[in-house]
Amino acid sequence: MIAALFISPRADAATKTPSPTAKATATPTAKATATKKAVIKKKVTAKKRAKKTLSPSPSPKWPPVGFKSNGEVYAKIPTAKELIGTASSSKVLTAQLAQLVDGVRICEKYSCGAVQIASLNGCTWWEVNAKLVGETSADDKTLRSFGTIRTVVKASAPRAITTVLLISQELLALKHIVTEISANCHHDPVGDNTPSSAYTPINN
Repeated sequence: MIAALFISPRADAATKTPSPTAKATATPTAKATATKKAVIKKKVTAKKRAKKTLSPSPSPKWPPVGFKSNGEVYAKIPTAKELIGTASSSKVLTAQLAQLVDGVRICEKYSCGAVQIASLNGCTWWEVNAKLVGETSADDKTLRSFGTIRTVVKASAPRAITTVLLISQELLALKHIVTEISANCHHDPVGDNTPSSAYTPINN
């Protein structure tokens, strides 16, 4: 990087070479006096900063849009786009979707479902149940149940939406569907309320 300094020459800096002249009486000339312009100082007034008051965050919209309700319990099946959007802000959901089975993400290997649940009053723990249904075989298009999924979810605050991933152990290639989802909101600590997920195959 080059720094350049440019200096502009002043008019009174140049000198003239004197030339011989005849003697003459020098007539004094009046010197012009420069008048200085009065400098008017502007009064600087400090601007007062307006105090900003932080307004509280708006309450979540209730009832949540698109949810079906039964009493105090609300539930909704999210679209794939909604699930991805939720996972981007949920470490728990992101970790679940990132689980690997034989080097493949779990829901890219097995059939999965999801449900979003909420309660008006909150729950001490949740129990979500679902069935995995699909065609009997490539030749037999009769629908049958292949297994059940039971997922236990930890406590949730009033009106807090929780997204639950429902994971089976049936291959995704078989195109089974997670259906008949039920969500139970518990208000007591009775029962096994440790967060867990279990798939039970049905032999029929």
